[in-house]
Amino acid sequence: MTWSSPIAMNLEPYLVSDSIVQASASEIVGLARQLRTNNPEDLAFLKAAFEWVRDRINHSFDVADPRVTFTATEVLVAGVGLCYAKSHLLAALLRSEGIPTGFCYQRLATERGHVIHGLVAVHVNGQWRRLDPRGNNERVSSSFELEEESLVYRPNPELGEVDYPMVFAHPVPEVVIAFGTGNNALAMRLPSVLNTP
Repeated sequence: MTWSSPIAMNLEPYLVSDSIVQASASEIVGLARQLRTNNPEDLAFLKAAFEWVRDRINHSFDVADPRVTFTATEVLVAGVGLCYAKSHLLAALLRSEGIPTGFCYQRLATERGHVIHGLVAVHVNGQWRRLDPRGNNERVSSSFELEEESLVYRPNPELGEVDYPMVFAHPVPEVVIAFGTGNNALAMRLPSVLNTP
């Protein structure tokens, strides 16, 4: 499948620092520079940032942590977050060092219906490549692969699952609204579908 940007090839929106993807925040800039110092080449830095977020930031459900984190700095300080939150931190780190990064989403089946899962896409060598920093456990895993995707989930259309083929410059409204009203990461009402264009 081809992953496309709704803003065509204008990459500037994928480098923006905003209230969620806080690429210019001092904590983010400091960590990004530290990772870049040890990994000066873009691909090495990209891999290091991905693995840092995947491995050093716990997924809320894996550690049963109810704290709600959403912005990049909240996630960094707390050391925990849901998939969307971890994606926001990774995007902030990469944007801080000039790597265009956007957001992708999947609709996955659960025991109680469906839920939206968040991951990132990075613009490398003229193409968008998806990475999933959700975090590994005994049931799921992902790794840094740019040629052949290594994602946590593979949506099954027969189950009503969807791989949304868009790269968004900002977190989608459905996710932002859910986090604006939730106070327990383990019991939040997460979005089940996206109203994509």
